[in-house]
Amino acid sequence: MAVQLQKGSKKLLNAWAFYDWANSVYTLTIASSIFPIFYSALFVSEIKKVQAFGMEFKSTALITFVTAFTFLVVSFTSPILSGIADFAGNKKGFLKFFCYIGGIGCIGLYWFSLEHIYLSILFYFMGLIGYWGSLVFYNSYLPDIAYPEQQDKISAKGFSLGYFGSVILLIINLVMVMIPEDGAAKIQMMRYSFITVGLWWILFSQYTFYWLPKGVSSQNKVTKKVIFNGIKELQKVWKALKQDIRLKRYLYAFFVFSMAVQTIMLVAVYFGEEEIEWGSSEAKTMGLIGSILIIQIIAILGAFLTSRASARFGNIQTLIFVNVIWMGLCFYAYFMETPMEFYIAAAIVGLVMGGIQALARSTYSKFLPETKDTTSYFSFFDVTEKIGIVIGMLIYGTIDQITGSMRNSILFLFIFFLLGIVLLFRVPKKKLD
Repeated sequence: MAVQLQKGSKKLLNAWAFYDWANSVYTLTIASSIFPIFYSALFVSEIKKVQAFGMEFKSTALITFVTAFTFLVVSFTSPILSGIADFAGNKKGFLKFFCYIGGIGCIGLYWFSLEHIYLSILFYFMGLIGYWGSLVFYNSYLPDIAYPEQQDKISAKGFSLGYFGSVILLIINLVMVMIPEDGAAKIQMMRYSFITVGLWWILFSQYTFYWLPKGVSSQNKVTKKVIFNGIKELQKVWKALKQDIRLKRYLYAFFVFSMAVQTIMLVAVYFGEEEIEWGSSEAKTMGLIGSILIIQIIAILGAFLTSRASARFGNIQTLIFVNVIWMGLCFYAYFMETPMEFYIAAAIVGLVMGGIQALARSTYSKFLPETKDTTSYFSFFDVTEKIGIVIGMLIYGTIDQITGSMRNSILFLFIFFLLGIVLLFRVPKKKLD
């Protein structure tokens, strides 16, 4: 049994941050690169339709709707589960549960096929809900293991570990996929890459699980009141927001532009696979994975430049400028056709992706009222983001399904960035009583 480490100890902080190394491979290999390429390769180029749930779906629309449903489940269950975990004092148990669900889901993608579409979708659902569900409990550990003055630094360290770990595995997966010359062999290597993600996630998380504290148990039974305590906390925050005009208006703006940002990030590779003329399947695979690496590398520079800009011009002004870039990107994406144009778009996405996420969260933190209950406020922030993703993905998928083109969907997101800019202009510079 592991020795209980003291709050703030270097070993405990590093063990917590190491979970980023373990789970970030999901977002890069499954959510962003190898799986979207694999999924698209299952369909004949002329026939991109799939039968499921008694309907015929466009292939990209189906995966978009499943993703939206998963985020809907996460947005409703996370506040309930986090409330139970806090009361029962067993965050580690919930963190492990979602980690293993996600890891098994990734391994299960090895058997993904159109012939067994429901089982395949279940494995995809497990990977997605495992990742986002575990993040709820992983993030909630931060104030338990680190003092306020340590939190920014160790959080950044987790991000760095996640970046390096995920890039290492993606390069390994890329080599696996590119060695065979036969298309069927490449598909088989992609299936093996899903297994590597699941094993990496489960095995490397053991170090985190070994050192993290279980939590402080209340020794009481989990009652109906406890189960819905998380929902009640969100209701309290919503009531408090009515009295805080600046925070309320900022959240409205965040909800709108985050909806579009997250949607683009989740569908970018599907868009590139379907709408760009790559010339050959090998060039397509290399190009799409290469574009993901471009985004990852430039995102670090983008986050740095955005933080410098916010320090000089202010958070809201910087967010407005970044939203203008995103708006232009939607317009540009509608017309791009060549790989080089896609690479340029990937570079721009990288530049504004990390920056807008980091700045959106830190701006919310700065606008919070004097309160000890920051957990409830950030839970509200997370649920707002997830519901935005649900709506964004549903709109994107519906337009894709009806019009048969993802270009129309991406152009429609232009409207959300424009509305986000208008709402950001309405955020008061100072708090209004």
